[in-house]
Amino acid sequence: MTKPRIAIIIGTTRTGRFSDKPARWIHDVAAKRDDLTTEIVDLREFPMPFFDEAASNAWVPSQNEVAQRWQEKIAEFDGYVFVTAEYNHSIPGVLKNALDYAYPEWNRKPAAFLGYGAVGAARGIEHLRTIGVELQMVPIRTAVHIQGGDFLAVWQQGKRIEDFPYLQKNAVDMLDQLAWWAWALKIAREKGPLNAAA
Repeated sequence: MTKPRIAIIIGTTRTGRFSDKPARWIHDVAAKRDDLTTEIVDLREFPMPFFDEAASNAWVPSQNEVAQRWQEKIAEFDGYVFVTAEYNHSIPGVLKNALDYAYPEWNRKPAAFLGYGAVGAARGIEHLRTIGVELQMVPIRTAVHIQGGDFLAVWQQGKRIEDFPYLQKNAVDMLDQLAWWAWALKIAREKGPLNAAA
């Protein structure tokens, strides 16, 4: 069986964003493992309009060509790491929009979270977890939060994320959990539909 493929999704598209740094960092940490493979997926490459379809693609095929390309891309993966900022105690609108443009593609796959900002996007990630549950994802317990002075040190003062050992430990713990769930759910999905009566 092939190793699970994990998408590291950059969850903001704004100019001057910080998210490229943690996305590359977690990709490099994951590259040292032999139990999964990762790919960075940038929402800038999928400029979808605000959701304007007749319904979720769980019920009606999407008409927008970029949305179709997004769905095809997301379907390639066995799990996800969402790299996110926190906007007004939630997630960036572009990330919520991207989540809404897919449904079956997310189902029965694990989701991990890497947040950054004053509180490490803790409140945004909690919101993202509940969205993930509704999309039938399995949220991973451990997340990585780059927060407070450490965030500012990396963003503005030339420090590297690697300079903070606790972030490295959290990343390894998160990826351990993500790999376990990615393997377990991949095996379960490949066995076919579950018998609801069992």
